Amino acid sequence: MSNVFEFNAVSRVAAGTGSAKASRRNGNIPAVIYGGNSEPELIELNHNAVVKSLANEAVYSHILKLNVGGKIENAILKDMQRHPAKTQILHMDFMRVVMSEKLKLNVPLHFINEELSPGVKEGGVVMHSMTEVEIECLPGNIPEYIEVDLTGLQIGESIHLSQLVLVDGLEIIALTHGEDHDLPVAQVMKSKGATDEDAAAAEGDDGAATEEEVASE
Repeated sequence: MSNVFEFNAVSRVAAGTGSAKASRRNGNIPAVIYGGNSEPELIELNHNAVVKSLANEAVYSHILKLNVGGKIENAILKDMQRHPAKTQILHMDFMRVVMSEKLKLNVPLHFINEELSPGVKEGGVVMHSMTEVEIECLPGNIPEYIEVDLTGLQIGESIHLSQLVLVDGLEIIALTHGEDHDLPVAQVMKSKGATDEDAAAAEGDDGAATEEEVASE
């Protein structure tokens, strides 16, 4: 967690739809910061500055520093609403971080060594079942991402949540709900082209057998 992300924000006095719309008209994003044994606080951030920072995926899994009128708040980005048709952020939720308390958040998955997979070498295709996973840990242990090593994966094989290598102090939330939640993260499937070739070969074998049977009769 070498990156440090700091957002400048100012307090919003008024709540409600009218206040939020006014904030957006002024080029800002209405937001709220809550948790950490303090009252929720309405804030707003510069839209362009936030969009620029969000280009780095590490923002989503890092402790952020919110400078609210000179007061620094440690927080994580908990939720964000985007406009369905425009490249506009409508609202953001930040949750204060208490360094001694565990928190839950989603962390990106990075898939590595695809080229070392025997299944891929044989023409298979890697299918990703998920691109992030929800974890629980202390704020100081939040990883930037979790690696999914595809080395050795054969066609038809999968990597499940329980097979991910985690650093100490991390727990995958889904696995706390039982074995039924040990879902596949990625698998190597036979490519459509290879499947079509197998089908064509099978049809050819059937045709040859039929011709031999006719000849013998």
